[in-house]
Amino acid sequence: MFVHAGLTPMVPGHTSTEEDPDTTNGPVGGRGLNSQMVLALADQGVRSSVVRLPRSVHQRASQYGFCSVLIAAAQKTGVSAYVGDGTQRWPAVNRLDAARLFRIALEDAAPGTVLHAVADEGDTMRSLAEAIGGVLAAPVESVSPGNFGLIGRLFALDMPSSSALTQRRFGWEPTHPSLIADLAAGDYPALG
Repeated sequence: MFVHAGLTPMVPGHTSTEEDPDTTNGPVGGRGLNSQMVLALADQGVRSSVVRLPRSVHQRASQYGFCSVLIAAAQKTGVSAYVGDGTQRWPAVNRLDAARLFRIALEDAAPGTVLHAVADEGDTMRSLAEAIGGVLAAPVESVSPGNFGLIGRLFALDMPSSSALTQRRFGWEPTHPSLIADLAAGDYPALG
């Protein structure tokens, strides 16, 4: 058996699901191609599956996925920033919920199965910046994508995702704190 950690697809215009194809171009395209190769192993008799992770896999006082970039920027500049109008949405999952889904994939997923480890379908970038700003007592402001360097283009994208099919098929239900709850609790890692 083989379980690969993929990424939830970026599908302009709607919330991505387990039935959407992997993103195979742009900065995350290589991971999507790897996922396709793993799923193709099912045709060769390998019990392979892909657990797609959102951009923010988090755990309080540890890592926050892509939100770690927002935290570090706010710690450095004193401003908790979001891109554009801040309505773009990011899916998220707590590390402990994601780990439980990997176990389920190993034990129960049929060959060629795609699972989504998504607890929060899409927190707005502005709400993430507000949670960070509240903890750091920093003003919350809109900035251009360039303020975050090369990764800023990703921050400008709306990429919500759903795990409804995974939850229905496998009985997986996220039970750990949401990204907003973890961000609002503080305990951010210090700048390195």
